[in-house]
Amino acid sequence: MVDGYLGTMTTEERTLLHLFDNPLPEGQWEAPFAVTQAGISAAVHVQRKHVPRTLKRLEKNDELTTGQRHVPGAKQRRRVYGLTANGKARASELRDRILAQLVFKNGEKVALSSLRKGGQMTLDLLSYLDEGLVFHENRVISPVSNPEGTASLDAQAGENLVKRMFARAWEDGKITKDEQQLITEVVTFLGMHPERVGRLSDEARRAQNAPPPEDVYRDMLRQALIDGEIVEDEIALLATMRQAFGIDMEAHERLLEEAKADPILDEATTTYRETLITALEDGMITSDEAAMLNTLRKNLGISDSRHASLLAELLDRDEKSEEV
Repeated sequence: MVDGYLGTMTTEERTLLHLFDNPLPEGQWEAPFAVTQAGISAAVHVQRKHVPRTLKRLEKNDELTTGQRHVPGAKQRRRVYGLTANGKARASELRDRILAQLVFKNGEKVALSSLRKGGQMTLDLLSYLDEGLVFHENRVISPVSNPEGTASLDAQAGENLVKRMFARAWEDGKITKDEQQLITEVVTFLGMHPERVGRLSDEARRAQNAPPPEDVYRDMLRQALIDGEIVEDEIALLATMRQAFGIDMEAHERLLEEAKADPILDEATTTYRETLITALEDGMITSDEAAMLNTLRKNLGISDSRHASLLAELLDRDEKSEEV
């Protein structure tokens, strides 16, 4: 969930503004982290697993171009994204319309464009604006790609995971090369700013309250399961974590079931799940309710497979409650 004015915008709109301010370099073999999926995720305040859905819509509308480039700090080439001429035109119109708005600062109405500092990214400017168009001295919300500020609820779950990993690593007073490499992989996956990572490390070192390795692994499983499935890069990352923490496949299966029973839900999924619960109150979904749910899925971007998993979970829960 994203607070402030940014929360009134769609993920697609935030993505357009981000890529407009961070153009994909033409004719170069290298591209910045900002135009990778992790970079986009961090900048627009959504879990990385939700980014492909938005990017596919933009590509389908001929507003997005993709490619493979070397990204500084990455071992292999990464997929990167840029706007087409259509995407740039739409993003430019959106940005101009937003910047032309009158906002309140210190009780006075001013054009938002007048508050923009030289070279400031549009999303960064908007992070100081609340939903009532009041401009604040400090950010209302800050993405994990920024070093400071309060992260969105989605990002906070990732921060908690990294902090718990640091707590494990600091247990013996030092972080080994293997521990640092594993943390780096997770941090890259989440698109987190290095200075924010450093702050989490310091907080964990001072607290010295190391969680059991199974707790950390379960947290990573919950992150991977946000959209209801575990994809290829997450499978590889989980395998690395199992090896590092000494977790066998039997423990993995048990922790996977526990993670499924206590999922991290984004705002759209939470809204859809609550609507499903209401529809199932009488034990069945009518044709009218099914049509309404289908429309809601399209509006919220909920896949049919995600709907099926949520429905199965709720039906299974109801069956167990009847048995008690």
